[in-house]
Amino acid sequence: MKKTINIFWFRRDLRIEDNIGFAKALLGKHPVLPLFIFDSEILDDLPIDDARVTFVFERIEELQKSLLEKGSSLSVHYGKPIEIFKLLVEEYDLQNVITNRDYETYGQNRDATVKDILAEKGVGFFSYKDHVIFERDDIVKTDGSPYVVYTPYMKKWKEQFKAQIHLSVQSLPNFENLLKTSSKTQVSLKNMGFTKSSIWVPDYDLKPKSIKEYEENRNFPALDATSHVGPHLRFGTLSIRKVIEMAIVEKNEAFLQELIWREFFIQILWHFPETVKYAFKKKYDRIEWRNNELEFERWKKGITGYPLVDAGMRQLEQTGYMHNRVRMVVASFLCKHLLIDWRWGEAYFAEKLLDYDQASNVGNWQWAAGSGVDAAPYFRIFNPTSQQEKFDSKEIYVRKWINDYNQPSYPSPMIDHKTARERCLSIYKSAFY
Repeated sequence: MKKTINIFWFRRDLRIEDNIGFAKALLGKHPVLPLFIFDSEILDDLPIDDARVTFVFERIEELQKSLLEKGSSLSVHYGKPIEIFKLLVEEYDLQNVITNRDYETYGQNRDATVKDILAEKGVGFFSYKDHVIFERDDIVKTDGSPYVVYTPYMKKWKEQFKAQIHLSVQSLPNFENLLKTSSKTQVSLKNMGFTKSSIWVPDYDLKPKSIKEYEENRNFPALDATSHVGPHLRFGTLSIRKVIEMAIVEKNEAFLQELIWREFFIQILWHFPETVKYAFKKKYDRIEWRNNELEFERWKKGITGYPLVDAGMRQLEQTGYMHNRVRMVVASFLCKHLLIDWRWGEAYFAEKLLDYDQASNVGNWQWAAGSGVDAAPYFRIFNPTSQQEKFDSKEIYVRKWINDYNQPSYPSPMIDHKTARERCLSIYKSAFY
């Protein structure tokens, strides 16, 4: 006789504490089988040593250990979610699948398909808000339309946040309702076609001192004074509520507002999914990008001749991370100095960043190109040299990442800033007028 169960499907929420959907699942009347699927639709496009796959795999092992200690275990699979659920429906008397919502384009389409397949079998599919404080239509204008400028969105976010009653970090759920199993994880990096990456995902830093000094130090890449919460929020090894709570306790508005930018871009992607492929400001799709492949390769390899750009690109290649100030400079350089389509840069960052998040990546690249919501004006073109003088005046950051800095082997600038600026303004204007 089949066991009657519910399933909780872990995705971007790889923790058992302060997990809204997981806690809701455990309140149900049926035992809960925890599930994780290494989605082949996603993984098959990644390099064999992708650091994010290693990070997720190691976190799944930790999650498995935590669940085994509670007399249960994580059911881990590799394949297409639709096929996995077809097998699970055959194995169990499955009543409901519970999960936390995904706001990325692929995730929404996947969930809609899974929901339909399950409905055909009489299985319910329920999703909850966990990845953000506010989602979808939670914060809109009085006429119901979405905010497309950050500042009024941020003000409404804070106003609505203060009115929230149940925001604090959730208490541990009742684990008594976990399905009593003790199976070990059968999936390995090797049998999924991956090897362990040499790139390490840094721990996050939410120490009070770090958060207090965030605004003062965040623009100086040599200080490495950012929190490194990105990959942990991306994969849910850390809850957004905990991070928001720390920002409020330490009264750091700059840190809080960066977290609100994250939610701003997530709701933009939900309202305007076409911005993954097309400019939010339609006229920007008329720009005649040069898209020189050799110049794109020089940018990727960090041999543009502009030290701040090159240091950032080499840091990205070696660590899967790049300081936020430097991200703005390298993105501006690609789009405006080299006139290479922002989509090329967005795709490259998607391959490399440990903290890659589609909403933020698309949003920030469109910001840099001038084509997105609340974007930098088209005539704002970062000068990489003056940016270095302002934020790395002692050359500590560039010397750390460029081993041949000031050596004969280091290249001269591939284009003069003034020339690049004038060319960019001319090309942009010709697309607009």
